[in-house]
Formats: sequence, C-alpha cells, structure tokens
Amino acid sequence: MENTLSASEVSFDDAISLPISRKPRTLPFSLSRDGKRLRNVVGAAVTDFGMIAEGDRIMVCLSGGKDSYTMLDMLQALQVVAPVNFELIAINLDQKQPDFPAHVLPQYLETTGVPFKIVEQDTYSIVKRVLEEGKTMCSLCSRLRRGILYRTAKELGCTKIALGHHRDDMLETFFLNMFYGGKLKSMPPKLVSDNGEHVVIRPLAYVREKDIIKYSNERNFPIIPCNLCGSQPNLQRAVIGRMLEDWDKKFPGRIETMFRSLQNVVPSHLADSKLFDFASIDATARGDWESLGDTAFDVDSEIEAKMRAEQNATAPPSVQTVSFSAQRSAATT
Repeated sequence: MENTLSASEVSFDDAISLPISRKPRTLPFSLSRDGKRLRNVVGAAVTDFGMIAEGDRIMVCLSGGKDSYTMLDMLQALQVVAPVNFELIAINLDQKQPDFPAHVLPQYLETTGVPFKIVEQDTYSIVKRVLEEGKTMCSLCSRLRRGILYRTAKELGCTKIALGHHRDDMLETFFLNMFYGGKLKSMPPKLVSDNGEHVVIRPLAYVREKDIIKYSNERNFPIIPCNLCGSQPNLQRAVIGRMLEDWDKKFPGRIETMFRSLQNVVPSHLADSKLFDFASIDATARGDWESLGDTAFDVDSEIEAKMRAEQNATAPPSVQTVSFSAQRSAATT
C-alpha cells in the first residue's frame, strides 16, 4: 500500500521534495452538495483553459480572504479526482500591515495537509513612504506583491501560480477598462508573465462571487479583513460592482450572458485594425472568412426574445409588449 504524508508530519522542505505520487490524496474536510458543484465548475474552467498538467507544482496564493480559501479547497478537491497528478504549495505574503493577525493563516494551514510558506516582506512601509497622503495603495501594493510572488515561485520551482479571482472580478475588470481605460480588456483565466517565466492561472474563473460567499460561510473560514492597510477603497471598482449587482437583480441571466460575450469575440466587427485586416476587404475579396459579412448584424430570435423580456420588465404596463400566442395558449387550457 502506498504511503501518504500530511504537511504536519514533515517539514516544508521535505514535503516539497517528495515525489508527487506520495502527496496526500484525501481531503481533510467533507464536501457538501454546494462544494461538489463548485468543484465541478472549477474543474470545467481548469479543463477548458488547460490550467493544470501532469506533474505541475502549483503555488496557491492565499490572502486570508474568502476567495483564496475557497480556491485552495477546490484545488485540493480536484487533486482527489483529477486524471493528472499535481501538487499544491500554499503561500501567504505577510506585508507587515498594522494589526495583521500573523497567526491566523499558519494555524489554519496546519489543518489542511498542504505544505505552506509564509513570506515576510515589509511592502507596507515602502508604499506609505512613496505614495501621497490619501492616495489608494492598491495599485502599487499589487505590483510589489506580484514581484515577490514571482520570485518565490521561482525559488520553489513552481510551474503555475494560482490566484483567487472569480467571474465577477473578471467582469468588473472588463468594464473598468472599458469605462476608464478605453480598452476591451479583462482578466484572462490563464496568462504568461511579461518576462515569460511564470504561468498564472485563475481556477475560479467560472465561479460566481455569491456562490463563494455561501461556501465560505458554510466552511466558516477564518477571514482576514482586506482593509488593514487603511487605504481608500477602489471607488471605481466599487461603482462597477454596484452596477453589476443592480443588473443581476433587475435582469436575471444578464451577468451570465455578459460573461459568455468574453468567450465569443468577433474581431472583424470591432474596430481594432491590429486584430483584423480591414484594409484588405473589398467587393471581390472580402478578406478573412471570419468577417461574416453583413449577416453578423442579424439578430437571432433568442436574442430578440431576451430583449423583449427585459423591455417588459422595466416598461410601465401601458407600453409592455404582449405575446398573443402565449395568451391564446393560456385561454385554451
């Protein structure tokens, strides 16, 4: 019978040097029905975007928030059922923020069976020294943190870096870039760092934040607040978040439709000549077949039905459209 070792039985250095086949293959917690559904959603994203391969050593970045705790749970759950072998190393960056509860994550991680490392780096003092009073710290802090995490991944021989951004984060970023940056750009589920040395994955790319909140409450994670630095909140992101939340309440299904649009891009019907060769199109040579011609402007019946439903939901009764076929059907029953 194959021996298994938990993180509490070996040192960190010994744990990460073990063959992958000897890594823990059982969960230290029970998956509820919601947990299994989340695992399947995460598994779909991992598969669709080729996030994990045989022999990967994945550095799981933990902040102490609901998203990263959930991500670690889901990756552990996938270890048990995945057709490939991979290992996890949990990392937390202690940035020396005032009142940061440094004991919380080590105590929790001891119960997970996952080797972990706490990286101590005083970026808080650097940010406070460089930024003007009242300015948000998030952007500079994020850049400093990214550099430290990349360096740590290289030192540990990690092939992937897992971040806890979810579907709502990706949509918020898309609208932030559109409204404030003039770009059609979001958070990719998988990317290569600028220096070409690191692959970053976002296993929660398909997961809704409200499902993470529900799962986190169920698991009763020891949440560390994200405002310990005293920085002003990202007001622009907060505005976008409220906008999406409002849309989700008024128009159920709109968020799902918007996210699908990130996966169905038609460059020939935007206006970026770097992505599509508009200059080569003429009456005899339409250019790339993906241009689709003017048929791309046609709206199919499914989209028209959704548009009418949204109009009915927001319009006063006197101007709402009515489906007579539905009325006749109801009258005859």
